[in-house]
Amino acid sequence: MSSHKYDYREDRYRSREDKYKSRDRYTDKYRYKEDKRYKEREQSYPKDAVRGSTSQTPASKHEECVDRAFRLPVFLSTTNTLNAKQQSFLDRLILEMERALLFPRTGPITENYPESILTNVRRLVSSSYGMLALNFRRYYTEVLDTNVGPPVSTDPFWQGSSFAQIEPAMAFQRGIPILLVREAGTDLTNGLWLGGIPPLNTLIEWDSDNQSVDEFFSSIPWRSVFANWSAEVRNAYFLQTNPDFKY
Repeated sequence: MSSHKYDYREDRYRSREDKYKSRDRYTDKYRYKEDKRYKEREQSYPKDAVRGSTSQTPASKHEECVDRAFRLPVFLSTTNTLNAKQQSFLDRLILEMERALLFPRTGPITENYPESILTNVRRLVSSSYGMLALNFRRYYTEVLDTNVGPPVSTDPFWQGSSFAQIEPAMAFQRGIPILLVREAGTDLTNGLWLGGIPPLNTLIEWDSDNQSVDEFFSSIPWRSVFANWSAEVRNAYFLQTNPDFKY
């Protein structure tokens, strides 16, 4: 007869220990999955994001404000109805203005006030140190008759927006530097875009049919006129921000 005595308590202890080990393996596996998901989630967050918030950090917002702080506000007068080629021209123009440390403002895209349209335009003009007006092709029209005499021309021609006439006129009344840029063939015999009306004679044309956007902005006439106008804007800034009286 064997002297070995079976200990049921030791057997129960071992089985319990094996169960705990299997549970620990399951827990470690679960923790590994959670840790992996956490790392993936952390990598998907933007570097400047605050945990629990989708807004930018104060440092990045401060840098954005500083980036705009040195730009002089100017009124960019243009129409909101643009084709693909005209939109590409406008985007490049805004980039050129930002490189010159100018901040283009236009309503109602960048800002708008709860007042009438002309009051909004007047506020933009009064709080800007220059104006760059763009006159894009908008309407292809033909004169059929006039109230007095025969039509000057019966050939169809391009017209721009009516605000391309109103806003530069209000800027002229204010006395701020004005630069006129039009798409070739627009308002050739209409209003202040007729040309030769001093001092609104700083006018440059973009031949959209034969000239690409890059060719226009790399041309000598544009670079010369834009540099001169930018200098006038900075001069207007220094003049308007001087005190009324110097004691």
